[in-house]
Amino acid sequence: MKEEANKWGERSWKVFPGGSLGEYNLPRELSIVLNRGKGARVYDTTGREFIDLTMGWGTVILGHGHRKIYEAVKRQAELGSNFSYVSEPALELAEEVVKAVPCAQKIRFCASGTEATMYAVQFARAFTGREKIVKFEGAYHGANEFGTLSLFPQELLAFPEANPTSAGVTRASCSEVLIAPYNDLETTSQIITGHAQEIAAVIVEPLHRCTTPIAGFLKGLRDVTLKHDILLIFDEVMTGFRLSYGGAQGYYGVIPDLAALGKALGGGYPVGAVAGRADILDLCNEANLGQEKYIWFASTLGGNPVTAAAALATLEELRKPDTYKHLFAVGKKLRSGFRSILSELGIEVQVLGDGPLCALSFTGEKVVDYRTTFRSDRARERAFKLGLFKNGIFLNPLSTKFYLSLAHGDEEIDFILSAGRKVLKDIYS
Repeated sequence: MKEEANKWGERSWKVFPGGSLGEYNLPRELSIVLNRGKGARVYDTTGREFIDLTMGWGTVILGHGHRKIYEAVKRQAELGSNFSYVSEPALELAEEVVKAVPCAQKIRFCASGTEATMYAVQFARAFTGREKIVKFEGAYHGANEFGTLSLFPQELLAFPEANPTSAGVTRASCSEVLIAPYNDLETTSQIITGHAQEIAAVIVEPLHRCTTPIAGFLKGLRDVTLKHDILLIFDEVMTGFRLSYGGAQGYYGVIPDLAALGKALGGGYPVGAVAGRADILDLCNEANLGQEKYIWFASTLGGNPVTAAAALATLEELRKPDTYKHLFAVGKKLRSGFRSILSELGIEVQVLGDGPLCALSFTGEKVVDYRTTFRSDRARERAFKLGLFKNGIFLNPLSTKFYLSLAHGDEEIDFILSAGRKVLKDIYS
């Protein structure tokens, strides 16, 4: 079986850089090709079963192969897959998102979270007439010009200087982005106040990777941005419909001006959206073509009826009683289980996350920002993740988080914790 898996992996390496669709960075000998998924499990081309902790990078919140999504997609595919125009499913989805997301008065769809954050920043620049944005060190806002700046900086520059994680980003782009430390309201406020007349927006992941906001941090961002007429953008691509039906803004009770949505909203199908204040969203009304603040925002596949049908089916399931109770319960069991194992083994590792999200940072320090995790034992962290992979847990070794879904239950969590105990004992022996 291992020999057969290696053959599939070698085929993948011949046509894909690194043998993957992006980011996984698995050793060549561990590369596999997936064949199917069901519930919380995926299977490779040799039939090997894995408990999935990636879940399509958080897109498959109901679980793989969910019947309701399949039926909705099948029905819609027979009626047409794309019109690049408002369809009944797209309209119904837009109405539901506007109803659910606190900041949403209007919405426009695109096809990915990367597009959504890009457009949100364009809206902010057009609306305010300013060009600079503030983002937080270690935050990912998609593979656009600003989204990967200071994502994984290996050189810790003085704030607010930006560090391009990816080559191909222009110096001009770096000069337009101010980098701030997450959870440090004092330093962030100083940066904002010092550049207030140049800043269009502050963009933040409310739950920064898996690092929770300290009390008052998000509200403080809201207060300082309002004070200086700066827009606040919540990147809810990861947290939207995951921390609550109203997303992080509903969960934390802080309302931004704009929100970027994606991932879980599409139920595994490609989706992105910008939602927010009507006076800002209306800048992309094509009747404004030629005006100074007009935003060009069109997406060939944005709001396509197949994705919209999948999203409607997903939201219908998420609205059922006890949905979020279950998501939070499995997340809590995984995090508390890891904490118990670490205490039992006498290992200083921080367990992070909230809701159905979990991460381990191999440090004795309390994790509050990127620089805390930068000082962690990243070699052991990678060994831990690769060890889990070898023991039947499918994950992305470069990812900053583990994703759980409604399909995960006690059996899956117990399996993960058992494998985790084994791997931790091995790497600390």
